[in-house]
Amino acid sequence: MGKFKINKLFIDGVFTVEPTVIEDERGYFMETYNENDFKAEGINLKFVQDNQSKSSKGVLRGLHFQYTQPQGKLVRVIKGAVFDVAVDLRKNSQTYGKWVGEILTEENKKQLYIPEGFAHGFLVLSDIAEFVYKCTAFYNQDDEGGIIYNDSDIAIDWPIDKVGEENLLLSEKDLNWKTLKDTPVKF
Repeated sequence: MGKFKINKLFIDGVFTVEPTVIEDERGYFMETYNENDFKAEGINLKFVQDNQSKSSKGVLRGLHFQYTQPQGKLVRVIKGAVFDVAVDLRKNSQTYGKWVGEILTEENKKQLYIPEGFAHGFLVLSDIAEFVYKCTAFYNQDDEGGIIYNDSDIAIDWPIDKVGEENLLLSEKDLNWKTLKDTPVKF
């Protein structure tokens, strides 16, 4: 059995990673990334930055992307649960403007890879969530872009009922993004 189960999703380039978890009475051990094992699966990625965030229930972050220095992201939850979303922004893609979402939890230990040329966001479903991710490019604040989370053309089915509409919390920046059709994306 390999260390990772790679599941390609319906949008080209997006996949989940399920690590092999070794458990006993002491706890568990797992690898979350191994360059050689990923290459054996045909996945050639170079990560240059790791990030971690902590958020409370109802926090919605996103939908974020970088205009000229796009980041691929391998994301996972180490505490709690989130609904994680990738939106295809590649103009020539057959799935342009489509989205895929996965529930990532500390229990399922599932990871999601969001390729370059995608917007990314997540909604916290648990009381607290700690979220970690590896990036293929460095973050550049001046290069950041975004799409409003409730763009009706994208129509993401956020599980807001699990947190309560009244508990939804977005930053001022995330509340002011425009729709995809009003955002000059050129991937």
